[in-house]
Amino acid sequence: MNHLFTRLQQQSTKKILLLLLVAIGGLAGCRKESGLHREIPPSYYSSDVIDKWMTLEIRLFTKATSILNGAFARPFAYSGICAYESIDPGLASWKNKYNGLSGLPETEAFKKYQWPASVNASLAEFNRLFFTSSNSKPIDLAAIDSLENAINSGFSSVGADELNRSNGFGKSIADAVFAWSKTDNYDINNALPYTWPVGLGLWEPTPPALAKPQGPFWSNDRPIIAGSDNNAQSPPPVPYSEDPNSAFYKMVNDLYTASKTLTTDQQNWALFWRDIPGVTTPGHWMSIIQQVIRQTNSRLDKAALTFAMVGICLNDGVISVFKTKYVYNELRPVTYIRKVFGDASWLSFIPTPAHPEYPSAHSVVSAAAAEALTAIYGNIGPFTDHTWDYLGFPTRTFNTFRAIGVDAGNSRFYGGIHYQPSIDAGLKQGRTVGKNIVESLLQFPDFKK
Repeated sequence: MNHLFTRLQQQSTKKILLLLLVAIGGLAGCRKESGLHREIPPSYYSSDVIDKWMTLEIRLFTKATSILNGAFARPFAYSGICAYESIDPGLASWKNKYNGLSGLPETEAFKKYQWPASVNASLAEFNRLFFTSSNSKPIDLAAIDSLENAINSGFSSVGADELNRSNGFGKSIADAVFAWSKTDNYDINNALPYTWPVGLGLWEPTPPALAKPQGPFWSNDRPIIAGSDNNAQSPPPVPYSEDPNSAFYKMVNDLYTASKTLTTDQQNWALFWRDIPGVTTPGHWMSIIQQVIRQTNSRLDKAALTFAMVGICLNDGVISVFKTKYVYNELRPVTYIRKVFGDASWLSFIPTPAHPEYPSAHSVVSAAAAEALTAIYGNIGPFTDHTWDYLGFPTRTFNTFRAIGVDAGNSRFYGGIHYQPSIDAGLKQGRTVGKNIVESLLQFPDFKK
């Protein structure tokens, strides 16, 4: 079965050939379309420039302060869009799909562009705008300029006009995308006051930090793709009960019992997907796609598409799951176990996040990301995640991208922070978000994987 990325290329090729025929017929003076000015297409180039920027962004994600874990999906998504649109995908551009974005800059007709230079300038500009002295250290901010200059020095054989044109186009894309990102309501929504509801079975601050809830109005953020959440919302969770014969009690007891006998493998599993400290959850997924791009020797165009689409899935997945969380406001296991089971000193194996339990956020975003990767690459075959090699963690190997999503979700059970039904619901919700985005961006409604 042909992968959707290949089918997208085929569709674009047919349209480009049609445009060339029209141009030969005497309409060559019309507005430029994809393919008419390219002597060297993006697929000719390696993805090295994206690989280098991913490495730096993972570092920036790790070191930045005052940004919530899930919020790193935003710079992931927006910088991925910068990379994708700065290679001028032409007829394959998603400029008519982005929610609330119009007027993206365009290339000049019949002019040459050095696409790696354009990507370099775009990613440098976006990261400079997003990571500032308010959230990053000077040494990390300096690394942005340093990487841009180091990559740019490799284009010495490119003519000055072509290089300046390419850099200018990439920068203009980043400026437009960043301005758009500032209107997604994230900054406003995360500054609103919130009083959490109080009642039987409802979330309350959890030990040991007893922190205030995070992201109660995240659901009001503008998704990158309109309709990405269609038909995705999880149904109501298991009804709350303290009756030992109830489904809720048994659900919590399953987690509690498992927490008492965690094996070394189960502990490693939970820690592998804990993601903090070391790198954020979105940063872990950036590491995964970086490894996938390397393993598949993807060229610049496919790497940029992967960067953008997976980031979009993560961003919109976060918005979707926080919408569900604050509808049901389900209490965390630690609260129930201490109050109902009477184990007053019990703590989850990994720290309990400061937001409602249902559904599992990691399950939603991981399943959504897995749908994007499956659409682009199919089933990759054996893939070993080396994200945590530098910390000495054991690696984990998978045969499909969807298996990665399931593994990430189920790890939360052994971490002691999510009930199994919440994980299962989150995986289903994330798959729907991912499929909605894939079908919108790749324009293949027959996607049935």
